[in-house]
Amino acid sequence: MSTLDIKEVVKQKYGQAALRVQAGGSSCCGATAATGCADPITSNLYDASQAGQIPEEALLGSLGCGNPTALAQLKPGEIVLDLGSGGGIDVLLSARRVGHTGKAYGLDMTDEMLVLANENKRKAGVENVEFLKGEIEHIPLPANSVDVIISNCVINLSADKSRVLREAFRVLKPGGRLAVSDVVTRGEILPEIRQNVLLWVGCVAGALDENDYRGKLASAGFEQVDVEPTRIYRVEDAREFLAGNGIDADAIAPQVDGKFMSAFVRAVKPLNVVKEACCGPTCCG
Repeated sequence: MSTLDIKEVVKQKYGQAALRVQAGGSSCCGATAATGCADPITSNLYDASQAGQIPEEALLGSLGCGNPTALAQLKPGEIVLDLGSGGGIDVLLSARRVGHTGKAYGLDMTDEMLVLANENKRKAGVENVEFLKGEIEHIPLPANSVDVIISNCVINLSADKSRVLREAFRVLKPGGRLAVSDVVTRGEILPEIRQNVLLWVGCVAGALDENDYRGKLASAGFEQVDVEPTRIYRVEDAREFLAGNGIDADAIAPQVDGKFMSAFVRAVKPLNVVKEACCGPTCCG
């Protein structure tokens, strides 16, 4: 599948998810008309206190695999960027944590998600938020402009993860932090098994091996790289969804069980960056 095909598939999937929420439904990585949201990845990620801070539609519109706002340790006055912000849940939570002296940006390429996010912003009554249309491979912000980058199960969907991480490095200020939730793999996974797994946890499309993730972050210039598994997925978690898609869970269990996981991925841009890589639209077209 080409980069363009992957991008169009992701855009279509997330656009449909936004429309489903606006129609009163919910969204998740493994949702289908038959199964609804029988999804072990996106469930139970936010506690009651966080859910109470945001519109219900923002929570229903989340397709994440973690809770990066808990990971990031945000401080008042910081500028935060959420890559692939979807319905805006992590942007709105971040905006409250950085306060009126800070700001939270959300970046998304899907028109339907941006409509949903801006409606959630209006309902939440949060002013220090701005949603931007664009691609995470081409972040429409200047170099050295952001304190913290968060993302929730989105980087793995990009066909050019190295570019995404270089862009993240570019827009972060020296000393800035990357704190994302993502799906990673551990150990060898056969290509045909990856295709089957895609049917029940769409968010693992393109998931990197945890060691490859570390290597790409280091190549982009990051230091203090850490990949911490938070949820390890078992076939039993998604047996209902597998059956609904005609997949024999018992047949594929030995090949996938415990090899896919959500993880907190942390990294820091060094303070003493000598030369900025320029990959953004403001300087590279």
